[in-house]
Amino acid sequence: MQTVLFHNTIFGPIKSRRLGVSLGINLMPNDGKICSFDCLYCEAGFNAQGPGKDGIPTRNAVKKGLKRKLEEMQAAGEPLDVITFSGNGEPTLHPQFLDVVKDVIRLRDLYFPQAKVSVLTNSTMTHKPDVVEALKLVDNNIVKLDSARAHTFRTLNRPGSPNMIPEAVIDNLRQFDGQCIVQTMILRGSHEGETIDNTTKEEVDALIDAYRQISPREVMIYSIDRQTPAQDLHKVEGDDLEAVAERIRQAGFTVQVNA
Repeated sequence: MQTVLFHNTIFGPIKSRRLGVSLGINLMPNDGKICSFDCLYCEAGFNAQGPGKDGIPTRNAVKKGLKRKLEEMQAAGEPLDVITFSGNGEPTLHPQFLDVVKDVIRLRDLYFPQAKVSVLTNSTMTHKPDVVEALKLVDNNIVKLDSARAHTFRTLNRPGSPNMIPEAVIDNLRQFDGQCIVQTMILRGSHEGETIDNTTKEEVDALIDAYRQISPREVMIYSIDRQTPAQDLHKVEGDDLEAVAERIRQAGFTVQVNA
């Protein structure tokens, strides 16, 4: 079974196709996965692998580990474009997420003031005031919305809460007043007899309507790049991905395509 990607709290730096030279912060366990979604395409595998035994890192462990790594990179003259919260699950589930974000910003300002701080979030915790406050502090608040249609949303993202619907997520994202980047995975395939295709006219129209409500500063679309835990998913290649992007651009949005 496909399992967790990151076995350290501070990992990289890696070359991100979306963000540049990125130093990662994994706020979830190093030997398991904790997430409020169980996406069919998640590179860290399904939630069924369990949360592991290490537990989530403490605020102090994150701060000490990041400080040590930034000192090493600075001494070596290494470049850094961005510090990114990502990893084995949803970072905003960390109980001290706001405090951790503040620590990271202070360390960034001290060692690499030109670098950005980014958070890759699945948007499920944006009903919590402390999470919203934290996401408003970072340079790149990258929120997920893969589908604005309930059936596709639930089939593709498989939220842990049976009551979660895309309309509620969209409404929560409106509170950022455009201070966000919406990230959308574009793919085709099937799972347990259900067809999945968010490139259709109906799907893209619904996404465009959602983007209009959220008013993001940018829309970021991409497709599968690595192995996925669900086997029958297919990458949307360059021309088809660009066609989706062009429809979104025609609606008035800035679109970044990561083919």
